[in-house]
Amino acid sequence: MEIVYHGHSCIQMISGEKSLIIDPFLRGNEQAVTNAEDIRTDAILLTHAHIDHILDADLIAKNNDAPVVAIVELASYMSWKNVKTIGMNIGGTVDLGFAKAKMVQAFHSSGIVLEDQKNIMYAGMPAGFIIQADGLNILHAGDTALFGDMKMIGERHSIDVAFIPIGDHYTMGPEDALQAAEWYNAKLVVPVHYNTFPVIRQEAEDFVKKLNEKGIKGQVLKPGEKLTL
Repeated sequence: MEIVYHGHSCIQMISGEKSLIIDPFLRGNEQAVTNAEDIRTDAILLTHAHIDHILDADLIAKNNDAPVVAIVELASYMSWKNVKTIGMNIGGTVDLGFAKAKMVQAFHSSGIVLEDQKNIMYAGMPAGFIIQADGLNILHAGDTALFGDMKMIGERHSIDVAFIPIGDHYTMGPEDALQAAEWYNAKLVVPVHYNTFPVIRQEAEDFVKKLNEKGIKGQVLKPGEKLTL
């Protein structure tokens, strides 16, 4: 398996000739090195409805005739953009053929700001995903605070790679993320959701150093970098 980090919280998993992409946010991310128009994928997974996680979902879905997988309320919203959708809920698993995606808990918020209407649309609960493909379990924690059931998730699933937010302000910061890494008990931890905006600026290398001091393997990926498993 090959995993491409596209910056912010966007990762793409490639298994043979198939791939899926999670939380595509490229046009709005100055650090991204890939154009949304150039993404080729078979499915788009969304952890929640904030714009820095769904901005490019409908464009990529239409360009690839690929379904958007999301919690039911967000899937309904995306269907209004004339794209294929697969609605699901926390605890459920969707079989994509080349991969299975299990939706797990995250503690955050999830809504769509309708500026012209001065209104906010409820978009279901936030979530993370455990992707099962090529005999591996890949966790995308989504945007989340620290919560105790991370330990349960780690105990019930043998996680090979965990993508964990460290940016603080909108999600947990590095110290809480260190605890999350221990509880998820992944073989490899990759920090995400940092440095895209000034308010979430963090030193990812310092975070990885602290992981290593705890006996946890960590790795920093720059936008566009690949991880081969």
